[in-house]
Amino acid sequence: MTQLLKVHGSQNNFFILDQTTLTTPLTQPELVHLAQVLANPKTGLLAGSDGLLVVDRSTHPGVLGKMQVINADGSIASMCGNGLRTVARYLSEKYQLAKFKVETMNADLEVRQAADFAPGVPAFAVEISPVSFDLKTLPLTNIGHQRLLDQYVPEFAPGLKFSALAVPNPHLIAYVKQADLTGPLLGELGKRLNGPNPYFTDGVNINFAQILGKNKLFIRTYERGVGFTNACGTGMSATSLAFALTHPDLGTFDQEITAYNPGGLVKTVLRHQADKYWIELIGNATVTHRIELPEASLHTAQKLSAEITATGEQENYQAFVESLPRLNSLQVFGDPS
Repeated sequence: MTQLLKVHGSQNNFFILDQTTLTTPLTQPELVHLAQVLANPKTGLLAGSDGLLVVDRSTHPGVLGKMQVINADGSIASMCGNGLRTVARYLSEKYQLAKFKVETMNADLEVRQAADFAPGVPAFAVEISPVSFDLKTLPLTNIGHQRLLDQYVPEFAPGLKFSALAVPNPHLIAYVKQADLTGPLLGELGKRLNGPNPYFTDGVNINFAQILGKNKLFIRTYERGVGFTNACGTGMSATSLAFALTHPDLGTFDQEITAYNPGGLVKTVLRHQADKYWIELIGNATVTHRIELPEASLHTAQKLSAEITATGEQENYQAFVESLPRLNSLQVFGDPS
């Protein structure tokens, strides 16, 4: 028997599989197939997920482990901030360490245990980097700009200013009124720019944000490879950075920014040194279920007969969310679609 974990960061849901615990690690095609099967909202375990987080050994000096992110559709994400927090917790408990590095596709990132958000709601802080404003890194083409920072792009939507940056996932960001936040535009734009299109040839995560006050945002995300999601860690990080760069009277560096999302909230802290930017993303790392199943079934992703144990942590997280300012006029909490 082997174990999967069902986890979430801001109700961005994943399964964690530790390849180092297996007698025979899964091949990459097997991992992709497993991710698609597990994530299916109708037939997957526990109503599916946004993807699969694969933990493996790292060969990099001074790095505790490696994380691979496989989206619900089987595509590979270069990073996932919410997922990294849950992997950081898993590795922290496995090796009894509070601060260390985790290898991701583009960088070895610092993670640390943070103060609990509430009783029974453990939290971790993770580094989000590298940051790039070069449109070639997204990639974004055919809009007549070499950099996109708070500019009108009529090809995308009338009347909205957009910013684009990679963290390293590609993100497109607009600060909008509530009508745009809750209306159909985000979904329409998300589908268009993540299908065949001449602008984002590899798709893009799209974030619509409403500015609530100084260092306070509400963010709704259409995630590449997933669709609408309760939260996107790199999206909240990228949106916080663009906020401070385009609205310096409201967004500040080296202070906590509160980023509300349909799954709850996170805190971000923006850093700048020389020509480098990075973001510290702080939020919950919740384990909702422990799942025992035969290792052989993981290789085929068929007949996933599992023994499932709820941890009780979801009830703690829900109590935390219900204790937050309701911001009812924004319909902050609940289904983002």
